[in-house]
Amino acid sequence: MERTIAVEAGLTPVREILKRKGYQVVDLNSGVVVDAAVISGMDENVMDMQDMQIDAPVINASGITPEAVLREVENKMMH
Repeated sequence: MERTIAVEAGLTPVREILKRKGYQVVDLNSGVVVDAAVISGMDENVMDMQDMQIDAPVINASGITPEAVLREVENKMMH
């Protein structure tokens, strides 16, 4: 089963690595039900994220490599 991950705009390397690993990647504000979300952690109020509710694990990509984000996503998917 293909997992869907929402990724904040501007995290292109994260998008690319997730796609290469077979995940479906959508925009954070797509309205699609997702299995996890990746945010930049830079400014959570950009795009009014404080009003968004995501019933899935949220991974903060700030200061970590795309590979580390992938590991976090995979760890969250197993629990």
